[in-house]
Amino acid sequence: MKIALIGYGKMGKAIEAIALTKGHTVGLKIDMYNDEELTAENLRHHDVAIEFTGPHSAVKNIMACLDAGLPVVSGSTGWLEKWEKVKHYCQEKNGSLLYASNFSIGVNIFFELNKKLAELMAVLPEYGVSIEEIHHTAKMDAPSGTAITLAEQVLKQQPLKTAWVNEVTSDPGKLSIISKREDPAPGTHHVKYSSVIDDIEIIHTAHSRDGFAAGAVMAANFLAGKKGIFTMQDVMNIT
Repeated sequence: MKIALIGYGKMGKAIEAIALTKGHTVGLKIDMYNDEELTAENLRHHDVAIEFTGPHSAVKNIMACLDAGLPVVSGSTGWLEKWEKVKHYCQEKNGSLLYASNFSIGVNIFFELNKKLAELMAVLPEYGVSIEEIHHTAKMDAPSGTAITLAEQVLKQQPLKTAWVNEVTSDPGKLSIISKREDPAPGTHHVKYSSVIDDIEIIHTAHSRDGFAAGAVMAANFLAGKKGIFTMQDVMNIT
């Protein structure tokens, strides 16, 4: 599989290292210094693109891949207010897109645990719920895309809560997400249910970027040659 890497920072370099060990090749590497090379002609020589940039450039990059007919895996966060626009564009182009807020296999298992725990806790209003996420200081968005996914899963099961907020709150209708930025911290996510009697907590802690990189390469391998819009649940065959 020949991969175009859009975003060649620490994450892009980790993806490249994993891809090469699995026998894939990287034919194009795009960063802020050569973004003029992100052309349809250059993209067409590849089997799939993996896009890890940021909220300021993700939509433009994804659409460039779709214009070139290249399947694209995106792990950029902070741009989902434009998700419907991008989804419809992909459908119009009969393209291929796989988006995930987190490509780590462990985190995607964590998502499933979070959904199940939220379902069990839905009938226990005496427990308050909160979410905390910790990342490195270079992370551009807060809360993390992973924390937002966790929060939205909880909100679906909590009838008394209507929205999440990125701060400590005493409003019973709001779900608090606390964001911390510390170095070094590849990523920790913590969902906690607290009552007067006891606490119930689930925690995922990443030790390096390798888990995210391996999942992104797995997703790219899954997406190559397919048409449509997919998630990591499709990659992992989670129903």
